[in-house]
Amino acid sequence: MVLPLVNLCAKEVVSDHSSSPGWLGCVPRELYRPLLEAAFTNCRPLAVGELVQRWPERTLRAGGRRQGQSPPNRLCVQALLLAVVRGLSDRRCALEVLDLCGLQCEEGGVGDPMGGWSLTVALSTMVVQARAAAQKALGREGERERKRVLAIERERDVVKRERGGGLQEGEGGGLLVESVRKEKEETSGCLREDQQVKGVRRRMEMERRKESAAVAGGKGEADSEVDSEVVVCVRADLFVNARSWERVRAALGTTGPLKLQCRYVRVEELSVSSIGSLLDLLPRHVLLGVDIRYSCLGVAGLALLLPQLSMFPMLCSLRLHYCNLDIRRDMAGQEGAMKDMSQGLGKLSQLRRLSLTALRLPGHLRMLLSSFPQPLEVLELPYLSLTPADLSYLSCSPHASSLQQLDLSENRLDELALPSVRRLLSQASSCLMQLSLSGCGLTDGLLAAMLPSLSCCRGLKSLGLALNPLSMAGLLDLVRTAVRMPSLRQLLYPNPLEDYQPGLPPMPSSAQLLDWPLDELVEVHEATSLQLDRVVMESGRSDLLLTCDLLNYNKDLVEQ
Repeated sequence: MVLPLVNLCAKEVVSDHSSSPGWLGCVPRELYRPLLEAAFTNCRPLAVGELVQRWPERTLRAGGRRQGQSPPNRLCVQALLLAVVRGLSDRRCALEVLDLCGLQCEEGGVGDPMGGWSLTVALSTMVVQARAAAQKALGREGERERKRVLAIERERDVVKRERGGGLQEGEGGGLLVESVRKEKEETSGCLREDQQVKGVRRRMEMERRKESAAVAGGKGEADSEVDSEVVVCVRADLFVNARSWERVRAALGTTGPLKLQCRYVRVEELSVSSIGSLLDLLPRHVLLGVDIRYSCLGVAGLALLLPQLSMFPMLCSLRLHYCNLDIRRDMAGQEGAMKDMSQGLGKLSQLRRLSLTALRLPGHLRMLLSSFPQPLEVLELPYLSLTPADLSYLSCSPHASSLQQLDLSENRLDELALPSVRRLLSQASSCLMQLSLSGCGLTDGLLAAMLPSLSCCRGLKSLGLALNPLSMAGLLDLVRTAVRMPSLRQLLYPNPLEDYQPGLPPMPSSAQLLDWPLDELVEVHEATSLQLDRVVMESGRSDLLLTCDLLNYNKDLVEQ
């Protein structure tokens, strides 16, 4: 990749920190952004801090990495956060919105990036410390003003004594005392007003915010009072679990110069009450998605949370992973709670993405999905124990013709379910871009019957079929079909049965295929790769990626 000249120059400028005093004072504001990107890319935390502390624009977005771009180093992120706090008292800094959405990554990645949990803790700590620092500075300022008022009083007393000899106590003395009192009140009032403006970089900015708050009649008086203290709004994706919950709650409940806003929140191992308390603290018009994992909700617990979720008008994504919604057991009140949950889902009017992983809800898909007022665009149902009746409803539902991403992994697909799956693919053929059928027990015969429907999906870009018991012949048929799909960019294929060590059952499950060792002979794997590569080369498809690597496969890397 050829870098633009400005990026090359920015890299050279930030590489030598000793030269920063020379260029920081004269660099035009248009070059701050490429300089900051170069500082992130080349891991220059000192340059990051100096640039952010005097950031000349109202908005700074450090998240949302482009494809192939590595995440910022942990030290650079920490330097950015420290510089934001320092910039609160720097008149050269015009920052009002810091957007860190999409900045976090998985913990322990290459280059020591900052993971979601670490970033959440760092942001929460920054918000709380900024509030404490503002209160401390306000206290110091108040002490200075108190001393100034006392000094003024002493001066007035001296003037009073000097003039007291020529004035009667009941006449001029009373007038003098009254004038001193009025002047003291006026001075104290001015000082208090200046003290309120202290910490905001420009008085005009404060007036503009007050006017904006007055125009927006929907906000309450208390909200306007809180927002008047905010200097910088920090937008981020938060990762909250039992260890970070207290810090996040303190940060969200704190009013001060930094206000923490959340776009996507991921919750792990929290109780229903704690999740409800967290939702109460989140700003209403910012939250786009909620991801709840490994929390024992139950159907009744989820039914309690859904009315709170409906209060977020922009919420478009809801993910529930391993939240124990098992209703197969005969328990009193489960059906009623299920109806409450269905009605609660129906109130999420803007929801476009629903992910339900391992919730064990066989036979209830109609009740779950029929209440939505708008069709879903992303539907992920892995490990859901779907029945043929569930798939039959899905293939005829309003969602089928709007699905862009569909995940049915680890749901057993047999001859009874095959007609519904084919009808579903036909309905979604014009819009489906990502499809995962990994671990669905697809044999050579089932896949052969499904391939014509798959080939009709004109916009399909990513297809996952790992952990299906296919022979080498069935795998070759799959690849021959894939190369004839011009939009397809990624194919996650299963290792053929011939590549496994002897002893594998005739109809192995996905768990057996995952645990069973592959043949250690290199010639076996090379023979499989050569045959697949030959099919791809003969088709002239250099843009199609074939992989059987489950660990490194990521369907989201496909360009939309």
